[in-house]
Amino acid sequence: MKLIKTDVAIIGAGTAGMVAYGSASKHTEKVVLIESGPYGTTCARVGCMPSKLFIAAAEAAHAIEEAPGFGVFPGGAANIDGRKVMERVKKERERFVGYVLDSIESIPAEKRLTGRARFLDDNTLDVDGHTRVEAKSVVIATGSSPSILPMFNGLGDRLIVNDDVFEWDDLPSSVAVFGAGIIGLELGQALHRLGVRTIILSKNGLVGPLSHPDMKKYAADTFAGEFYVDTDADVLGVSRKEDGVEVRYVGLDGRERAESFELVLAATGRTPNVKNIGLENTSLELDEKGVPVYDRYTARCGESSIFIAGDADNEVPVLHEAADEGRIAGENAALYPEVKAGRRKAKLNIVFTDPEIAIAGRGYDELRNAPGLCFVTGSVSFENQGRSRVMLKNKGILHVYAEYGTGVFLGAEMFGPRAEHIGHLLAWAAEKRMTVPEMLAMPYYHPVIEEGVRTALSGANEKLHKGRALSESGVECGPGI
Repeated sequence: MKLIKTDVAIIGAGTAGMVAYGSASKHTEKVVLIESGPYGTTCARVGCMPSKLFIAAAEAAHAIEEAPGFGVFPGGAANIDGRKVMERVKKERERFVGYVLDSIESIPAEKRLTGRARFLDDNTLDVDGHTRVEAKSVVIATGSSPSILPMFNGLGDRLIVNDDVFEWDDLPSSVAVFGAGIIGLELGQALHRLGVRTIILSKNGLVGPLSHPDMKKYAADTFAGEFYVDTDADVLGVSRKEDGVEVRYVGLDGRERAESFELVLAATGRTPNVKNIGLENTSLELDEKGVPVYDRYTARCGESSIFIAGDADNEVPVLHEAADEGRIAGENAALYPEVKAGRRKAKLNIVFTDPEIAIAGRGYDELRNAPGLCFVTGSVSFENQGRSRVMLKNKGILHVYAEYGTGVFLGAEMFGPRAEHIGHLLAWAAEKRMTVPEMLAMPYYHPVIEEGVRTALSGANEKLHKGRALSESGVECGPGI
């Protein structure tokens, strides 16, 4: 067995792992990167990039369908060639993966190990029985995998996850999507717009990352106006049939239904890849899900020399957060035992549905459950907002949240047009800890969708000055600014 002694060992070559490698390498040359699967990162290979390619095709088809609303008549329904759609998705996906592979190839071969790493103790790893790595510190960046519910047992090759979608050569005839989280909503709506008979069945009122009850209902109703979606579905069973899968459920009309679908897409969450890596041989404390307990500002697990980053820590599964965590973990692992808190940015989460969803800064549930925090809500509907109506994109709501007593902007939830762009502006404001009056003093062009942001901020500003007679969307306390 080969023996490698190093300062830092990084398990996983996804976004977090690669950033951790680069960060650690600024402080020590003795770094090894261990990967058991194909290189290419979740984002590039099966996540954010191929899904946006898929969604872009769906948007093109939908634009043809919406054109008559402008008095433009293309001359018939969109003729969707599933093979051409998937051909472009895979071709462009491979370009993105290629960029990642180029980065991997730039790492010296002696610093890359292939195989599954397993802890023997806090500082020793076994890599598939062929190499033993002794490291002063270790970074766990093993990513996550789709979670499969027991109800799907027995479906065989009729059950797919989002990873499988991007290997298709053609579009299926029908798909039942389980889960109305980010993946389920994005792929479900795109499938529908590409001519695939689609339903989305979910539980507990889930609508992506939205948490305000009024906004969740509005978004669910909006999606339901386009295709079948039930965010609190009563599923009676799923079973494999000769020609597909039979799904039995109680419909929105209260009647039992039995429908056959070619495929079932499980979009019921993701599970951190921390099983079977020998955590039981370490000193780490694990939470109820088996994930190491760690400090989000240092990425350090307890008082150990082990750090964790990216989807493996089960916190915020988005690329820029994984990159930030990888940077913090890599630097602290290289400088261990000197450990310092890294900078965490304001939260930003975007869902590329139509209308889009964005959470910037702190969302409603987080604020509502924060002890002693008093906040007000400003809101705007985009149904009669000028620019939105011009574009026939006049569906949506924006809520902005501000601290009562200081006027500091805390965050926002949005379901509406161009939310990916507005979300960035609001996340920047949260990052800079701007007050609502400061945000209102910024320039607003006319006519633009961002004028809706000004309307929502004005509503919040009015409540900040009302004194103790606050609306029910704010907690009553403290003097106004």
